[in-house]
Amino acid sequence: MDLAGMAVAFPIGVGLALVLGVITNYIGTPQGNPELLFAGVGCVTLAIVLTALAYKRIQTGENSNKLKGMITAIIAGVIMGWFYRFVASSMALDFSHPASGKLTPYTALVLFSLGVFLSNFVWNLLVMKKPISGKPVSGRAYFKGSRKEHGFGILGGVIWSVGMSFSILASGVAGYAVSYGLGQGATMIAVIWGVFIWREFSSAPKGTNKLLALVFAFYILGIILIIAANS
Repeated sequence: MDLAGMAVAFPIGVGLALVLGVITNYIGTPQGNPELLFAGVGCVTLAIVLTALAYKRIQTGENSNKLKGMITAIIAGVIMGWFYRFVASSMALDFSHPASGKLTPYTALVLFSLGVFLSNFVWNLLVMKKPISGKPVSGRAYFKGSRKEHGFGILGGVIWSVGMSFSILASGVAGYAVSYGLGQGATMIAVIWGVFIWREFSSAPKGTNKLLALVFAFYILGIILIIAANS
């Protein structure tokens, strides 16, 4: 987000994660109408392409940073597109009567959260020493944050965890592909913030707003088709 902006990082990164996540989860557990489901994925893919085209029209900033921002968002999307499949594979198909060796949703969530927490000590340290953007920082910088700043971070984690919990629990009825796809609808909120609050495209030439409108339209249409795939 620091390199590319919220309105670009989320549609490209999370949008790509949605596409890969829906495909991998559907292959693992086919559930829902495949025509509607993959039509929705196609609309999201088109929204990603349009976002990249709109981002390319911004004249301010270094081109190297713009390219680095898009590449970073793509890599993030590829990584995020796979994690849900591993969580789903650990759980029983029947939540009420889990098979031997399989986890219930609540146990899976606890173990997943523990894995996220422990892995932070590895990945955060790596990125702190070799940051993608900005200067390297030490672990002491964490303790310089105010209670308010740490509070917002904890609140963000709580919100994300609750959303993940709902997504996992809903997958028992909707299926993993549909449940994961709908969980990425938050991307549109990020685009709204980036476009209307942070005004990240204010310096873009005329015609960019039409591209952004198409991004909204295709992303929302994609979400609607994914919902319809389970109706």
